[in-house]
Amino acid sequence: MNKLSYVFYRTMLWLWDIVSLNLVLVLVSLFVDRAQAFDQGAYHVFFAVINLAWMAAVYLTGTYIAKDWLDFEGFYKRTIKAYLVTLLILFVFIFLYHYPYSRLYILLVAGGFALLLSINRIAFNVLIFFLRSRFRLQKNVVVVGDNELSKRLIRYFNEESKFVHVAGCFEDKERLSGESSHPIAGGIKDIMPFVVQNKVTEIYSTLAPEHFPDLYELAKQAESQFIHFRFVPDYKIFVNRNIYVDFVDNIPVLSLRNEPLEDTGNRIKKRLFDIFFSSIIILFVLSWLIPIIAILIKLSSKGPVFFTQMRSGKSNQPFLCIKFRSLRMNDEANKKQVTRNDDRVTKIGRFMRKTNIDELPQFFNVFMGDMSVVGPRPHMLKHTEDFANIYKQYMIRHFVKPGVTGWAQVNGFRGEITDNLFLQKRIEHDIWYMENWTLLLDLKIILMTAFFICQRR
Repeated sequence: MNKLSYVFYRTMLWLWDIVSLNLVLVLVSLFVDRAQAFDQGAYHVFFAVINLAWMAAVYLTGTYIAKDWLDFEGFYKRTIKAYLVTLLILFVFIFLYHYPYSRLYILLVAGGFALLLSINRIAFNVLIFFLRSRFRLQKNVVVVGDNELSKRLIRYFNEESKFVHVAGCFEDKERLSGESSHPIAGGIKDIMPFVVQNKVTEIYSTLAPEHFPDLYELAKQAESQFIHFRFVPDYKIFVNRNIYVDFVDNIPVLSLRNEPLEDTGNRIKKRLFDIFFSSIIILFVLSWLIPIIAILIKLSSKGPVFFTQMRSGKSNQPFLCIKFRSLRMNDEANKKQVTRNDDRVTKIGRFMRKTNIDELPQFFNVFMGDMSVVGPRPHMLKHTEDFANIYKQYMIRHFVKPGVTGWAQVNGFRGEITDNLFLQKRIEHDIWYMENWTLLLDLKIILMTAFFICQRR
């Protein structure tokens, strides 16, 4: 589907959901006595807050703007997340401002909106399939070549893309190696008659043009018939992973991964956010929390208030990481991980570790520039060396600054590393964060961290 169609459907969905929300608000107001008086300022505020909460929630969850939004299962999941975030914002507002809303009113609005959202999603699914068949939104394409790349392409079109139909696959008989996994409609010379007859709109060639010079002539013939010709290069020949293409003075440059934080502007944005956020925590939280925690730590065991340890930072450069001391003084602090029932943990230390209070002094590291608010968690130097030997992609996470919290942690991969699979999942999440960073993602992770800490209490 082209970009214009995406914008149309996203806009239609956004309006559909906003109208549904306000329809529920009006209908419930008509049937609940306490809300019938529309001149009541409290309910006017409720209308405004829930609308703003929904718009903020769909923005934070990427409900309409995600690349795979036509994957309906994923779309439903993002809708549920947006709905829950909306309720969370609404309940926080009600708790803070103590407006005397009717409980029945709130329950009916929440339930009614959830019901209409479900109906909307089902109706939208049906509408897409209707429009696709009625107005021929589905594209007819052919694939040139019988190889691993063409098989993957056809599999994707058949299983994942609802707007692409593979009309045929073409390969010269002398090049066929054994029995093909999909029907071959003919050789390369048969492509043009076939595509014209079957109203094909796009041709995908998985063959290398340097080995098949006739493809250039085929591409010219296709374009003269208003058929898009697309070359699909097989970069997997020399590297078995995704490839990202940048351009330097119109020269294509291949990269092994997308790295948003390699952009100077993005690094400046992230650093300014780190300074602002860490300053808020230092001034308004740590300024009064440190004296209280210091007394409790001193009463629980002998030793300093702060625990400092060399950790691996960006580009694997060591830095002095600051924490509240949660363990009794011991000789294994720089070698041994803290386990679930570790007898080295003090009583106040157990509480701090459960609520993550012990990590708060790391905002000094953030302010000084050794860490970021969000990023891969920093590990001890010995563990960095050990983990690098276990998992070959481990060191990739050090392309960015370590964080106080991270994408791996909010997805459940936090604390003690118990096995290699747990380590692998943590690293995969760290790398995903590095390749998909946005300032919005940082804000999302911070909110998720706060939510999980509240749950653990």
